[in-house]
Amino acid sequence: MSSLFEDQAPRPLADSLRPHSLSEVIGQDHLLAEDCPIGRMVKNGGRLTSMILWGPPGCGKTTIARLLADQTDLYFEPLSAIFSGVADLKKVFKDAKARREGGQGTLLFIDEIHRFNRAQQDGFLPFVEDGTVVLVGATTENPSFELNAALMSRCRVMVLNRLSDEALDGLLGRAETLKQRPLPVDTDARAALRAMADGDGRYLLNMVEAVYEIPDGQVLDSASLSQVVQKRMPLYDKSQEGHYNLISAFQKSLRGSDADAALYWFARMLDGGEDPKYIARRLLITSVEDVGTADPNAMTQALQAWESYERLGSPQGEYALAQAVVYVATAPKSNASYMAYKAARDAAKRTGSVMPPKHILNAPTKMMKDIGYGEGYQYDHDAEDGFSGQDFFPEELGRVPFYQPKERGFERELSKRQAYWAKLRKEKNG
Repeated sequence: MSSLFEDQAPRPLADSLRPHSLSEVIGQDHLLAEDCPIGRMVKNGGRLTSMILWGPPGCGKTTIARLLADQTDLYFEPLSAIFSGVADLKKVFKDAKARREGGQGTLLFIDEIHRFNRAQQDGFLPFVEDGTVVLVGATTENPSFELNAALMSRCRVMVLNRLSDEALDGLLGRAETLKQRPLPVDTDARAALRAMADGDGRYLLNMVEAVYEIPDGQVLDSASLSQVVQKRMPLYDKSQEGHYNLISAFQKSLRGSDADAALYWFARMLDGGEDPKYIARRLLITSVEDVGTADPNAMTQALQAWESYERLGSPQGEYALAQAVVYVATAPKSNASYMAYKAARDAAKRTGSVMPPKHILNAPTKMMKDIGYGEGYQYDHDAEDGFSGQDFFPEELGRVPFYQPKERGFERELSKRQAYWAKLRKEKNG
């Protein structure tokens, strides 16, 4: 029970605006509506299953867990994986057992559940299985990477969305209603405030508190807003899923010949603190795997941009990388050489240690000459057209057309060359 003094103490705006029912939670209707996963559980007598709430900061994970306990008459037991250990968990499970014997269930909410190690996660299993607790874990990290399989099999993963621009504007409206006056910003600054929140409702409301502290009668524009609230760094952990999501988006934009999208993801990664040399490496990989011989100069451009960055540093070196991004994205694409290598590698594994044909083997000793090494070899430069037409495959394999160039970019020329050599080879070998 809160004291009189506690009730009179100032509260953060985010806490004051905390929803009192699931229907008031903003931006997560795909989970909370009556015909959606969590909404159905509450509607059907509050029979909750253990779940993992996965979503970005400030999207409502903790609020949803609290409201689930309230609306299903479960005792709410919150723990943070950052500050809790084995002793804390043992006490929680002991208390939950006693509570269960008295007829009340327990909703155990674990914030940052991915911070618990594998052994600690295994410790939940018997208490989740026998119903001692309904586990609701919250995480900003991909559960499939961070949680063990046994725990995942006993929990439903609920994916929460980052708050949309519309949802953030709804929060601003609620703040204005509570404060009983409009937010002192112009239209552009209001949009900038939502953009700076980056989908995080809690962060938005923290900024709103700072805005409401300016003197009465003053209205902020975008420029003055940035002096009142500080822009935070974008969410981007170089060792976690966000890193891989952005690099995947970058490479697929390059492969899809979308220079504008590739530049956007390039800028997002730099803004998040990614090492430009890592981006240069992925750019080079794309020039090899996806552009290939359709434009061999793409690899040169990527390498030169990488070298330019190492010599120039930031920001000038980033301009060189941006130039290479545009070049690789707009280059014709072909994975023919990449696929040819994979096919050749598979064939090499299948055929094992078969010998090359003897006529293309060197014979540095008399014995090797006597057994046929080098016999019948034709020196291509001695042929009138510089082409002997001899077969260089092992006899057991026969000729296999691994490299099949596409009819695009420089590979059109390579396709003509391939056809020319095949025609000559057929003529010379009958």
